[in-house]
Amino acid sequence: MQGVNPKPESGEDHGGSQYLLVDSKVLPEAFSKVVRAKQLLAQGKAKSLSEATKAVGLSRSAFYKYKDCVFTYQNTNARQIATLSAELVDEPGVLSEMLSTLFRCGANILTINQNIPVDSVAPVSISMRTEALRVSVDALSAQLQALDGVVGLRILSN
Repeated sequence: MQGVNPKPESGEDHGGSQYLLVDSKVLPEAFSKVVRAKQLLAQGKAKSLSEATKAVGLSRSAFYKYKDCVFTYQNTNARQIATLSAELVDEPGVLSEMLSTLFRCGANILTINQNIPVDSVAPVSISMRTEALRVSVDALSAQLQALDGVVGLRILSN
């Protein structure tokens, strides 16, 4: 699905932007190509706008016409996000081992925040997507708590 921000016809004033949620199957193909070109640029898979538009088969003028009006819709309700709060011993490799375990279990890390250690214990907060986890959240929690250097751990599901 694509989000389209239509520009008002001359004479119409909507007091700002008006957004519609439209299935991309009913939109002109140019809109999907604009989104794909923007993704190629953002991901570094295309080094220039010309390269991105050429790769998706879109003219640069069409890209410029729609680039600020077409966006992908991110259904955040379908994505499961959890926040992990932990206290880790201030030793090399403890956070790295935790991140490796999260990776092996299929978590997609969004943010990591580690504060300055107090009394050789550092508070860490990690937000992650959990829809691709290969284990249950309870099993993940048990694996993380069993790691050397983990003093305390809580997983809060959103």
